[in-house]
Amino acid sequence: MRLLFTFVGNLGHLDPLLPIARAARAGGHAVAFCGRPWMVPRVEALGFACFPAGGDAGLVPRQVPLGPLERDPEMRWGVRKPRERLTDLLPVIDRWHPDAIVWEETDIGAAVAAERARVVHASVIVTAAGTFFGPEVVRSAVEELRAEQGLPPDPELAMLRRHLVLAPVPPSFRDPAAPLPGTAFPIRPAVLDEQVEQMPAWMGEPSGRPLVYLTLGSVFPLESGDLFARAIAGIRDLPVDLVVTVGAEFDRATLGPQPANVRVEPWVPQAALLPRCDVVVSHGGSGTVVGALACGVPLVVLPIGADQPHNGDRCEALGVGRVLDSFAATPHEIGDAVSTVLARPDFRAAAGTIAREARSLPPAASAVPLLEGVVTRSAER
Repeated sequence: MRLLFTFVGNLGHLDPLLPIARAARAGGHAVAFCGRPWMVPRVEALGFACFPAGGDAGLVPRQVPLGPLERDPEMRWGVRKPRERLTDLLPVIDRWHPDAIVWEETDIGAAVAAERARVVHASVIVTAAGTFFGPEVVRSAVEELRAEQGLPPDPELAMLRRHLVLAPVPPSFRDPAAPLPGTAFPIRPAVLDEQVEQMPAWMGEPSGRPLVYLTLGSVFPLESGDLFARAIAGIRDLPVDLVVTVGAEFDRATLGPQPANVRVEPWVPQAALLPRCDVVVSHGGSGTVVGALACGVPLVVLPIGADQPHNGDRCEALGVGRVLDSFAATPHEIGDAVSTVLARPDFRAAAGTIAREARSLPPAASAVPLLEGVVTRSAER
């Protein structure tokens, strides 16, 4: 079986695909990826072939100031240039001849390309709460692209769930307003199965103090203004150890010297860090939120954009964390929120309930026979 995995964004869109791709490759299947040009070297560094598709405009991380939160950010007008993806993907499909295309849920250009090429396809959920990227967001783009490609109308948007939807999210975290379709198959979040080959040298025995992890993901550090500085200032004087990851492009020197209980790093494997944490302070990205809860860790969420406020809503509704205004929160308010989550056992208990649910899900490798079944049934038809 030949599987082409496609993603439209950055690491938050790539990472949910990787456990499935690795399991497929371990099972003897041919695997390749298709992403934006700037992501191709990153995928190739992971040992996979990767084809470029679409432009990089608006997706390469760049320094921009932090502004007030908007719940209708750039992706809500449809998707980012799906026509570019569709145009570039069709020749890739012609050359590589995949038996199935596995696309992350925001890459609707890939879904239309699969239908145009008559290749079966499956999607992978990357927005955890589900209310950010609903049918009303993509309907007009889907209708327009299908018509351009000579495909029949799809008023029910069956294309988005036609064959298989893989969901590496604990089902209870999904917003009831955005239920998973009948073709959905929940799988275990990747952090629970990821193997850490070598722990960071500085990560020794626990100190006995609570461990707080501060992250704004892989892209949003450059769009966060002074949020890192405010959060660190609010947390570092608490009786905790604080680990901060700022991403490869962020200049750590701008944060200045820090006390001994604060460690600032470009990146740390979350599978190594999250099981040790007592609180995660984050922007509310799906990968971080799901990873933290899969490890039973409550959160303080400071949404900046994209699906983050929707994930924050679910964290509050489920009692697994506090949500603050990333633009206006003072250091004192951030520190107080961390202290509150640390002091109240109900936050950790609620996160623990989701962690038990996450651990009960089948591993990502269980998606491979499902994909094999989709391909087999298509061949029989």
